[in-house]
Amino acid sequence: MAEKMKPSQTGGCQCGAIRFALTAPPVRISICHCRMCQKAAGAPFASFAEIPRENFRWTKSTPATFRSSSIAERAFCAACGTPLGFSRIGGPCIEIMTGAFDRPDLLMPTGQYGTKSRLGWIATIVNLPSHTTTENYGPEKMATIISHQHPDQD
Repeated sequence: MAEKMKPSQTGGCQCGAIRFALTAPPVRISICHCRMCQKAAGAPFASFAEIPRENFRWTKSTPATFRSSSIAERAFCAACGTPLGFSRIGGPCIEIMTGAFDRPDLLMPTGQYGTKSRLGWIATIVNLPSHTTTENYGPEKMATIISHQHPDQD
C-alpha cells in the first residue's frame, strides 16, 4: 500500500507556491499547436502529460483556473503566473504541462494535435545555432545571478 502512494513524478510552478505529484506514470505525452494552447502557454506550442485524476494530486496549494472555452479550463499559479495544465470540464484526466515537472526530460511526446496552427518554422529549430546559458552570459555573469525559482524537488 505504501508503495502505491509513492509519487512516480513531481513538479510545480516556478515560485514553488503550487506543487503536484503523480502516483502512476502519465498515460500520454503530447504536443498541442492549437492557437488556444499557444496563447495559454505564451509559446509556439504546449506540451502536456495526460494523467487520470485518481493518479494525480496537488500537494501544495491549488492553482487558479481560467475557463478558456465552454469545455475546458486552464490551471496556473496566481502568484508567479506559471501555466500548469489543462482539463476538460468534468473529464476523467488532467493534462499537466511537461515543463512544470521536476524531470521534464522523462516525458517524451508521442503525438501532436492542433497541427493546423503549427508554425512553419517549428521543424527547422533543430538546425539553428545553439548555446548553453553559460555560453550566452559567460561564467562571470552566471556567478552573479541569484535564482528565485523553486528547485526541481520538494
